[in-house]
Amino acid sequence: MSAETLAFKTELKQVLDIIIHSLYSHKEIFLRELISNASDAIDTLRFQALTKPELLEHSGEWKIKIIPDEKNRTLTISDNGIGMSKDAIVENLGTIARSGTKAFLETLQRSEVKDRPELIGQFGVGFYSSFMVADKVTVISRPAGGKGADGVKWESDGQGEFTVESVDKPTAGTDVILHLREDAAEYLEEWKIRELVKRFSDFVEHPIVMDVTRDKETKEETLNSRKAIWLRAKNEVDDKEYEAFYQHLSHDFQAPAKVIHYAAEGVIEFKALLFLPSHKPLDLMWGNSKKGLQLYIRRVFIMDDSEVMLPAYLRFVKGVVDSPDLPLNVSREMLQQSAPLEKIKSNLINKILRTLEEMKKDEYDAYLKFYQELGVFLKEGVYQDWSRREQLADLLLLESTRTERGQLTTLEKYVAAMPEDQKEIFYLFGENREAVEHSPLLESFKAKGQEVLFLTDAIDEFVAQALTEYKGKKLRAIDKGELSGEQVDEEKKKRLAPLVDFLKAKLADLKDVRLSRRLRDSAAVLVADEGAMGPHMERLLHRFGRADEIPPSKKILEVNPDHPAVEAMEKLFAKDSSNPRLESYALLLYEQAIVAEGSRVKDPVAFARRINELLVKDASR
Repeated sequence: MSAETLAFKTELKQVLDIIIHSLYSHKEIFLRELISNASDAIDTLRFQALTKPELLEHSGEWKIKIIPDEKNRTLTISDNGIGMSKDAIVENLGTIARSGTKAFLETLQRSEVKDRPELIGQFGVGFYSSFMVADKVTVISRPAGGKGADGVKWESDGQGEFTVESVDKPTAGTDVILHLREDAAEYLEEWKIRELVKRFSDFVEHPIVMDVTRDKETKEETLNSRKAIWLRAKNEVDDKEYEAFYQHLSHDFQAPAKVIHYAAEGVIEFKALLFLPSHKPLDLMWGNSKKGLQLYIRRVFIMDDSEVMLPAYLRFVKGVVDSPDLPLNVSREMLQQSAPLEKIKSNLINKILRTLEEMKKDEYDAYLKFYQELGVFLKEGVYQDWSRREQLADLLLLESTRTERGQLTTLEKYVAAMPEDQKEIFYLFGENREAVEHSPLLESFKAKGQEVLFLTDAIDEFVAQALTEYKGKKLRAIDKGELSGEQVDEEKKKRLAPLVDFLKAKLADLKDVRLSRRLRDSAAVLVADEGAMGPHMERLLHRFGRADEIPPSKKILEVNPDHPAVEAMEKLFAKDSSNPRLESYALLLYEQAIVAEGSRVKDPVAFARRINELLVKDASR
């Protein structure tokens, strides 16, 4: 029979242009698609042979064979699966977005057979990715159960037409022969084929083989591991296997902190094998990485963009998710945003957070080690994930006025230990514990036995903005606004009013000067208005060269009416309000408050001079 020329049933030239230039971001995806189609064909035959054993022509192993031919610059992907007749090949390869596998899957959904093959995708769509690397594609196929003369040859350059003719093919199955373009010759090299199979199809159930020559001897070698351990039951996988698989995924040399292996059933089904690292991965240390969970659909790799399956704050999680239920659009590479995908994502997040909660409760030392390495990402979640804000807050570990150095507490413990009359959760920002634990701002809280949390990570500013309350208790920064409760003695307030007015006049950089209700031992302290940017955030912005983002605002100086230094100034002022020493003392009061909050005075030399003058005057008395 001579070759018959047929036209594609759709505007294939336009569609191919979309596939080649827009649908796939990497040309090398073509091999994954053809291997997936070959795997589909084998699964289809295995299933049909359950009721039609006469379809089986061999008793050997199912396999997919890759045959590179450098001389003719062709790459063949061959399978011993169901094969296609002339009508089937015209139907499947002559109509874009038509799928033999899709129709087969619909038949399966109506079938009562329980042992159904795991199908990968839609044959006939990914096939056309071949034209990204080939200027001509030849397909030779023969349906299972037929005779050699029932073979058919399909060929096209992808320009709108294809030819089809009968040929003799001794075995059932399909050979896809790619006539590679000159710029695609690398796909004939052994190392490249190995790398692509390992990356995209390592866990395909059927062996992917290739003839390899070593020392003039040619042997058929299997390229994929076929070890999809996430599909096995937990009791069938030991710790060494988990560790080896984790290290394979993450390129980490250490064991994971936690393994999460489970299967979800119900409306949406999937299997997940997740790993929590024991330390911060290098890719996250060197910048934000989108590589995280690997998504498989029936053991075929689809993507490893972590943000598709998990929110950014869980990007440290490594692992595999495999689902037969996720819908794909025309390309496996781009998942449709769908209800099933969102359900899987939500399920994964909840499972990870529950695992961390259990770790914190039952394996505190292990959780502490994990948190010290990766807790910053959970803090990200507090301000990124509004719906799980309090659940994430429960996972935080914090220092406070009641913890020894190196010891940490939780918000839950803080609230449980609050005095009955305390209505708020108090916290203080700072560079580190040393910078905050001696702050004058803590004096009244210590006196009243109230605990104050130390927030010393740069990210804590954003956490506090998002976590405005916990368990019905509002969170309050102790370096902002006025404290409620205690009152300054009215007589003392009236007596010190002239001095306060003097300080306001001389310290023009300040928004206000007032008598403090929060000081016990220190003379003065700086605070910000409620809602204003705190000094810790200002210092961070300066450090990162973003001082222009600091909104114009002035601080409030609070002075301790009971401090000897303030009392001495008041006496000097009452005696001689024009004494030049008063202005110097006012500046010293202000500058020591700047130093106490961890900031730098504008003129350190002048600050030192004023201290020296005070020392000289005191020594000469």
